[in-house]
Amino acid sequence: MNSAAWHARIHCGHEVGAGFLITARRVLTCAHVVRAGGLDAVTVVFPHARELGEVSASVVAHGGWAGGLTDPGDVAVLELDRDVPLAPAGFAPPEAAYTEPRPRLVAYGFPAGYDEGTLAEYRAVSGQLIAGEWLELVAWQGHGQPIVAGFSGAAATLPDGRVVGMVTSASEVPDVRKGRMLPLDVLARHWPELGELVPTPGHRTDVLRELYELLRSAPPPDCDPNRLYVDAVGAFGPPLPAGGFTTLQAAAAYVQWEVPDPAAMDRFAGRLRELVGAGPAVTPAAPLAKATTAAQSAQSTQGTQSTETAQDTKVARMSPPWAPVVVEIDHSGAGPDQVTVEVSAYRDGQRRPVGTRRLPRSGVRSYVQRRIDEAVAHLDPDAEELVTFVLPREWLNEAVAHWECGADDSTPLGCAYPLVVTDRARHRSNRLRHQLRKKWQKLDAGRPAPVHRVECGSQERPPSLRKRLWDGDAGLAGFAVPPTAAREHFEIGLTVPVPVLLWSRTGCPAGEHGEPRCAGAGHGRGGYEDPRRAWSGPRDPAATGTATAARPRAETAAPCPGTAFLDQLAAAVAEVPPAELPRHILSLRVTADAADEPDRHWARDLQLLWDDPRCFPEPAASLRSPVD
Repeated sequence: MNSAAWHARIHCGHEVGAGFLITARRVLTCAHVVRAGGLDAVTVVFPHARELGEVSASVVAHGGWAGGLTDPGDVAVLELDRDVPLAPAGFAPPEAAYTEPRPRLVAYGFPAGYDEGTLAEYRAVSGQLIAGEWLELVAWQGHGQPIVAGFSGAAATLPDGRVVGMVTSASEVPDVRKGRMLPLDVLARHWPELGELVPTPGHRTDVLRELYELLRSAPPPDCDPNRLYVDAVGAFGPPLPAGGFTTLQAAAAYVQWEVPDPAAMDRFAGRLRELVGAGPAVTPAAPLAKATTAAQSAQSTQGTQSTETAQDTKVARMSPPWAPVVVEIDHSGAGPDQVTVEVSAYRDGQRRPVGTRRLPRSGVRSYVQRRIDEAVAHLDPDAEELVTFVLPREWLNEAVAHWECGADDSTPLGCAYPLVVTDRARHRSNRLRHQLRKKWQKLDAGRPAPVHRVECGSQERPPSLRKRLWDGDAGLAGFAVPPTAAREHFEIGLTVPVPVLLWSRTGCPAGEHGEPRCAGAGHGRGGYEDPRRAWSGPRDPAATGTATAARPRAETAAPCPGTAFLDQLAAAVAEVPPAELPRHILSLRVTADAADEPDRHWARDLQLLWDDPRCFPEPAASLRSPVD
């Protein structure tokens, strides 16, 4: 009977089992049937095509079976040493195995004394998987051929001959006619290439065919299956499975079988098409692009937009949206050395938790290193990652930019990602979030923000600093000293809606200056210096009047480290819009790290507090210690 010619008998060492032809050269069977395939020859015989004789085969794929009766992945793919002129098996949708009324399932096996094969009739008890792996089978009738040794690897078929699974084991209890089979979707999980052959309700055949052709076309090595999966399922799709995916094939199979949204498969295939250069995929526009289009449309129809609005649109079009990876640290309440660390990723305006752990301070770095790498997989492939540390105030000077990426990667985090910090109390303040949003609306015009300087040894009263920052509508403040050396001034900077604070983690130690510095000695007007004028070259005394000739002698001396830092900072950010500062500071850190004497480079210990609440649209909430 030619229609059944794809049934196969497998012989390997002392094992005899069954299998079924799925392509002209490949046969599917159980891994335990060919467990000795590394030492003994594997031969395949097709009882309905005896003229083919014994065909040699080798194991080319394995489902990861560990050798135990209840270990998952009892799947092996054999490759024949030549093509065979037989029609391969056909497949039914996976749910056909247990649709009511339960269909009769037929298995073709080779128990002792039946080299030509014999049939057993069974049915699935339910669609419920046993341990996420097997469907349970019971005898169709109380008599007839039981499933015994020799049926392992047999196809379980519907009465019309279509395959719905593979028999793997039988009950060892005498007189109990039960067995187990791997349904098609589980088989495809262990060997993803099978997904191309199995009908999948809800998925278009042409999309599946194209997807598997793309998977065979050697996608670029930097094509991350985890990011591709997250991009396909969207903000409300199933989260990335624990451990992620090691191959694109595994990610594609998971989307095909485990994700209920059929459109996810279209997006997965479309994005992969883009990456391999096979043509553009049709993807929904990002919210930023939609906003830009709306602005352009309004301009063309009304023609009344101001120059400033046009500039806003231009900057929005030029600047890609940030995709934050947030590391939030807070005191756990379990002891002075215990903190709670939560790592999450933002995508499409939604926060995706990656991990939460209560740790001693000494364990934070290694935990964060692992979790940041996991979090990046949740980001949109087209978005630019922004690592954000949300820290208690006393941690703001922590050298997080110098932490290594991982045990096997010594790259500093600050040289691998745009990396910023922000104050936890500020991050949770509704007042400051609201005021910072309004401030960013002004800064989005794309013009550089002048550096409002807070000098070392400053005698400026904190309320005066607050007024100066408010009156100057400050977008950027630079501190010559670290937070611990100017605590009151620094807290003013945190509680006034200044989106960007910059300082050197080392700077000038407190008390280095024996006398107050003159306000005119390199400090600009009242501590304010316009970066577009700070480094405009030597000034002509005749052009500046007698006030220049009357400068204190301290002006000619070498500036202190804090003043020198602010001078360098003002020059470095003079032409950089605040929205671009995370990327620009990354470049400065890479330059400092590559210097001949990195420790002497002015940007070596540069710390950037950058706070745009629009990147974190969800309301902040208190961290809770996870249940141990």
